Amino acid sequence: MNSKNNQRVYAMSVASVYRLYLEKAEKKGRTKQEVDEVIRWLTGHSQESLDRELANKTTFETFFTQAQLNPDRSLITGSVCGVKLAEIEEPLMKEIRYLDKLIDELAKGRPMSKILRQPVEA
Repeated sequence: MNSKNNQRVYAMSVASVYRLYLEKAEKKGRTKQEVDEVIRWLTGHSQESLDRELANKTTFETFFTQAQLNPDRSLITGSVCGVKLAEIEEPLMKEIRYLDKLIDELAKGRPMSKILRQPVEA
């Protein structure tokens, strides 16, 4: 993706894409609560602050710049839209793709503990 496309994505409101995340997850039997939990896990938002960001139509750039990003997000691997996460060099685009990947996993029916990269209990 070129930098002009990246800038367009960064300027999009999270709320405009959130609706699509919900549709994708709900079509596969997942819930709004699960979508929100995934976003909160990645970004460190509370439900109240997430709701506020969505209502304010915050851009992806601001949303991720102000987030308390989960250090375990580096455990998210694989590909999104045919692009390997490990090969994404642009830091902000990598964060956005991490979120896309988590929503994909949710829609594919992965257990929440695996999506949220929780250690396996012995």
